[in-house]
Amino acid sequence: MKTLLKLENVQVGHAASRTTVLRSVSLHVKRGERVALLGRSGAGKTTLFRAINGFLPIAKGRIQFDGRDVAGCRGRGLRLLRRDIGFIAQKHDLVDNLRVHQNVMAGALGYWSAWRTLRYLARPNAQELEQSRQVLAAVGIPEKLHESTSALSGGQQQRVAIARALIQNPKLLLADEPVASLDPGTAREILELMCGLAEERGMALICTLHQPDLAARYFQRVVEIRDGAAIESALPISDAARPFSAPMQPAIAGVGAPGQ
Repeated sequence: MKTLLKLENVQVGHAASRTTVLRSVSLHVKRGERVALLGRSGAGKTTLFRAINGFLPIAKGRIQFDGRDVAGCRGRGLRLLRRDIGFIAQKHDLVDNLRVHQNVMAGALGYWSAWRTLRYLARPNAQELEQSRQVLAAVGIPEKLHESTSALSGGQQQRVAIARALIQNPKLLLADEPVASLDPGTAREILELMCGLAEERGMALICTLHQPDLAARYFQRVVEIRDGAAIESALPISDAARPFSAPMQPAIAGVGAPGQ
């Protein structure tokens, strides 16, 4: 299978503190591959995600995504890059006082003009609401479409964050400790859901975790960030090769072209 993401000897630091967080990270991820990223707090996992997304410049090395040099992306090119890379933050980054469908369709902003964004917030049309409902169905909560986001449980909010990423129809999904604040049962449900959706849609998934047992169970590869480098783990991946199926749902029509 073709390589989607290539990192070659990537070095990233923080200019303000003059510290080097990542010294020499090399990592290749294929299309549709599931990779777990382990490492202690402060090891640089989130920093690596920000570099992949083009939010943080690299000091040395090279990052290529789908044949594009991330460091060379500017303006429209950078916007198009970020449309192809979905991101789920550890704390969801949802707006509590918005309705669920409004948070979900925030994932379409890379396709929309400022005018259309404002119009949607004021008066969404039927097609837009249906797109939102379909991605919510894919994560198992279509009935929450019109609810206030603040009324949802932590697990339900994480599902909304996944739905928001899916509306982009990304080629790569980066999930930054998506189960850190969830109970063990809900954590397993969320990982099962994410892996199933990734397989169903042919989407690569990189997920940062602190739990080696979950990494070994749900992911095809486990990579540890240690001393500023990426080290392939020797954890036994006994179950990772088994197929996942997202039990929920039909194909999501129209998602990925929210501007149409």
